[in-house]
Amino acid sequence: MTVRVRFAPSPTGFLHVGGLRTALFNWLFARKHNGVFILRLEDTDQKRFTPGGVKAIMDGLLWLGLQWDEGPDKASLRRMQTNEDYDGAPDAGGPFGPYVQSQRLKSYQDAAGELIARGAAYRCDCTPERLAQVRQEQIARKEQPRYDRHCRFKSPGEVDPDKPHVVRLAVPLEGMTTVHDLIRGDIAVDYGKLDDFVILKSDGFPTYHLAAMVDDHAMQVTHVLRGDEWLPSLPRHYLIYRSFGWEPPVFAHLPVILNPSGKGKMSKRRAQASGGKFEESVFVTEFRDEGYLPEAMRNFLAFVGWAPGSGIEKEIMPLDELIDLFSLEHVNPAPAAFPYDKLDWMNKQYIYALSPDELARRVYPFLVDAGLEVD
Repeated sequence: MTVRVRFAPSPTGFLHVGGLRTALFNWLFARKHNGVFILRLEDTDQKRFTPGGVKAIMDGLLWLGLQWDEGPDKASLRRMQTNEDYDGAPDAGGPFGPYVQSQRLKSYQDAAGELIARGAAYRCDCTPERLAQVRQEQIARKEQPRYDRHCRFKSPGEVDPDKPHVVRLAVPLEGMTTVHDLIRGDIAVDYGKLDDFVILKSDGFPTYHLAAMVDDHAMQVTHVLRGDEWLPSLPRHYLIYRSFGWEPPVFAHLPVILNPSGKGKMSKRRAQASGGKFEESVFVTEFRDEGYLPEAMRNFLAFVGWAPGSGIEKEIMPLDELIDLFSLEHVNPAPAAFPYDKLDWMNKQYIYALSPDELARRVYPFLVDAGLEVD
């Protein structure tokens, strides 16, 4: 089996350093196993799409040296920017393209239709007003708010497919199963705690749950390494695979990155340091523009939530050694703090190691940006 992993960000803004860490772990895992690293752009949430987000993602990956093996080609990116429909031409970015979700809509709609035909999903035409009323009544009864499956048992054709509706997965009404996570072990899933969630919205666009699973299967992804904020969604994703009769990939949920204090997630809203006016960087472009070397950032991020194992004490580690030593067994499931002082120290070590000529080449653009004339 060829290991195939993917980094699948949403182009909704600048690339967060937490996302870059996820990409790095995927890239290291692929390189360790002579596998394939896929870049896929998940842009089905059109309301949050940011035109500059695609460039920020790609620039951030390339700055860190994380070249993808498969991903959007220039034609796909042009179609994304101009809202053109996919013309069916072969994707130069790899054999399973296009690698942009908005250009794969028909595959999601066909997949939803297949689940309806299997009896594993159904159409729902409940109005927002009815859903709100059901929710209010459940809260009043101190019940968990969830869809009441009103449309699940309607007769075939009772919901008009030509009128606005969503498609919901028909979750088993009872029973349990166990899903294995490479980092967190076995996770028990109680179907009774899940509702019949939406997989296809009324505008014809899929929810993340359907789109990501359909794409992972189509692109033959073998391992899904993603942030642990997706852990609550794992039962849903497992059920989608089961509903299609597909073999699910191996899942591994990476630890969340915390503020340097260890209290609270490293928010995209930049936290102000205590006692001063310095705002901590959280976006990749900020670290790059502040003069951090990509090789230092890569080395540092590899150690945020991972360690090479017992008997290896050194922290400055060249890329080939990181690849050789990287293992999911040594990823700590506990949240990992982001120590800026350690990053500063590591960056300094890498700067010290530069030759004078290389140092001059790296410093030059910063001096020019500062308005200095430099030969």
